[in-house]
Amino acid sequence: MMNFLTQIDNLALIALLLVSGTALFLPTLSTLIGGKGLSPTEATIWINRRKAHVLDLRAEEAFKVGRLPGAKSIKPSEISAAIEKLKLDRKHPVVLVCETGSHSRKAIAEVKKLGFAEVGTLEGGVQAWKQAALPLVKS
Repeated sequence: MMNFLTQIDNLALIALLLVSGTALFLPTLSTLIGGKGLSPTEATIWINRRKAHVLDLRAEEAFKVGRLPGAKSIKPSEISAAIEKLKLDRKHPVVLVCETGSHSRKAIAEVKKLGFAEVGTLEGGVQAWKQAALPLVKS
């Protein structure tokens, strides 16, 4: 066994094994810590098949111009109060949405603290949703 570990060719294989194992585990780890970044297609699957709650963190005016189907508008400064008021089922996942994805990423931790097991953000926000030619609902 010691001969295997000391041969230079085998050290390269062991290093490759460790690097690839780490690379495979990192996305899982970042999802557990920081929530999941969802493509527009993945977000659609969460919404349609998994009955995800969609929370839109944009300004009211932007929300009225066009929102994801079923989205609820909440102010980023009042996330906890708004979620309590909406009485959302914590068994269902949550998709956070903003214009570009940056504001919703910042809100993940706060939503997770409220007891939601799975929280995702729409990567690229409403802009990515539009680029994917997916429908927006106007108020």
